[in-house]
Amino acid sequence: MAAENCIGTSSRVGVPRAALLWGALGVLAFSFTLPATRLAVSELDPTLVGLGRALVAAGVAVVMLVATRQRLPVPRHWPRLAVTALGVIFGFPLFSAWALVRVPAAHGAVIVGLLPATTAAMAALRSGERPSPAFCLAALLGLGAILGFAVAEGAGRPQPADGLILIAVLLGGLGYAEGGALARELGGWQVISWVLVLSAPLLLPVVLWRAEATGLSASLPVWVAFAYVSVVSTYIGFFAWYRAMALGGVARIGQLQLAQPVLTLLWSALLLGERVTSAMALAAATVLAAVALTQRAPVARPRAP
Repeated sequence: MAAENCIGTSSRVGVPRAALLWGALGVLAFSFTLPATRLAVSELDPTLVGLGRALVAAGVAVVMLVATRQRLPVPRHWPRLAVTALGVIFGFPLFSAWALVRVPAAHGAVIVGLLPATTAAMAALRSGERPSPAFCLAALLGLGAILGFAVAEGAGRPQPADGLILIAVLLGGLGYAEGGALARELGGWQVISWVLVLSAPLLLPVVLWRAEATGLSASLPVWVAFAYVSVVSTYIGFFAWYRAMALGGVARIGQLQLAQPVLTLLWSALLLGERVTSAMALAAATVLAAVALTQRAPVARPRAP
C-alpha cells in the first residue's frame, strides 16, 4: 500500500501472540487503577495521590536500573522521555485524580474508554503509524459502545470536571503513544523506569508540599489502594504495556484498553458488590468484538531503528 511504503514497512494483518498476551496483562493491571484511585482520594489529597504514586514508583525504578546496570539513555532519547513523562507521570495520573474527586463512577468509564482513540491518534502523530479505515471504524465501534454505556448508566450532563477528564485522556494517549514507540528502541521496562527516575526531582517538592499541607492520615485500605496505584499502575503495569506496544504497534495494542472499563466494572461487582446489568453485558460484548476487529485490521508501522 502506498501509505505503508512511504513510512518504511508493510503492515501485517495479524498481531504476534506475545504482543496480545503482554497487552492483556497490562490492561488487567490497569483495570484496578480507577477503583483504587477513587479509594485513595477519598482520604488523601488528589495531588498527593496523582504525583506521589510516581515518586514511590521512582524509588522502585532506581533499584531496578542499578541492579541491572542500565546505561543512561543517549541524548536523542531525552526529549521523547520528557514527552512520555508529561503524559503518564504528570498528565493522566494528576488530572484523573482531580476528576475522580468530582465526578461519579460512570465518568471513570468515559476516561478509560476515550484512551484507545486518543492513543491511536497520537500514534499517527508521534510514531508514524497509519491505521487503515477498517481499523478506525472498529475503534469507533468500541468507543461508541463505551460512551453509550457510560451515558446509559448515569454519566449525566456535562460538568466542569469533564475538562479535567479531557486533559487526562489527551495527555495519557500522548504518553502511551510516545512511550510505546520508544520501547522499540530502549525496551518497555527501561522506558518507564527512566521516565520515573528523570521525573523524580520535579515530583519531590510538590509531593512534600502537599503532604505537609494536607497530612498523611488515612486508613489501611486507602494506603493499600495508594500502594497499588504506585507500584502496579504506575510501574509494573507498564512493563507489560510498553512491551506489547513495541511488539504489536501502538495504535493496535492501544485498542485492547477498550476492554478496561468492562473489567473495572467487573471488579466493582465482585469486590464491592455492585450489580452487573444487562447494559453492562451488551457493552462488554460490543467492546470485545471491536477489540477483535482492531487486531485484524491493517496498521502501517515505521521501520524500527
